[in-house]
Formats: sequence, structure tokens, C-alpha cells
Amino acid sequence: MPRDVTIVLDEMLETIERIETSLADRTFDHLASEWLLRMGIERAIEILSEASRHLPDDLVATEPDIPWKRVRGVGNVLRHEYHRIAAEVIWDLAISDLPTLKAALIRFRARI
Repeated sequence: MPRDVTIVLDEMLETIERIETSLADRTFDHLASEWLLRMGIERAIEILSEASRHLPDDLVATEPDIPWKRVRGVGNVLRHEYHRIAAEVIWDLAISDLPTLKAALIRFRARI
């Protein structure tokens, strides 16, 4: 049975907000040097990736500028290639990519 889309969107938005809170007033150097912070952010990105798989294709099609295949696939990379993921990649995802994803999720939420 498919998950309720509103619940998935709320979970995703909450996860992004927790990432934002965790990185507030932090720099890349914090992320690179604080193991627990990095692991927490990586896990949160995994959760976002998995949750995005529960969004209906017709809904994600309304936001074609979001690279949904990459969003849905990054969790697998973090789970299986964790030893090859540089801190710079995690930082860039959190700082550069998540605001755009968050804006799309907010637009989805407003339509539902």
C-alpha cells in the first residue's frame, strides 16, 4: 500500500529542517572534522533519498528541475559507497542542493 504523500512530504521537510538546524553556524571544517555531525547529515540525506521514492511520479514530474533520479539514488551511494564519499560532497548536497529540494517540497505540500 502506498504511503500517504502528505506524511512523506512532512517527513522530508522536517528532515531538511533538522539538517539546516544542525549546520546552522557551522562551516565545512566542522562537518569534515566532527564524525558524529557528518554521520548524522549523511543518514538524514539517506532518509530523504528513501522518502523521495514514495512520491508519486506524476507529482515529481511537476518539478522537472529537480534531479529526481539523483535524489532517489544518493541513498544507495551513501549506503554502498560510503567509504568513497568525500565530506565536500555531503557539504555541497546539504548547503547547495537541499534548499532547492525544500522549495519544491513546499510547493508540493501547498498543492495537496
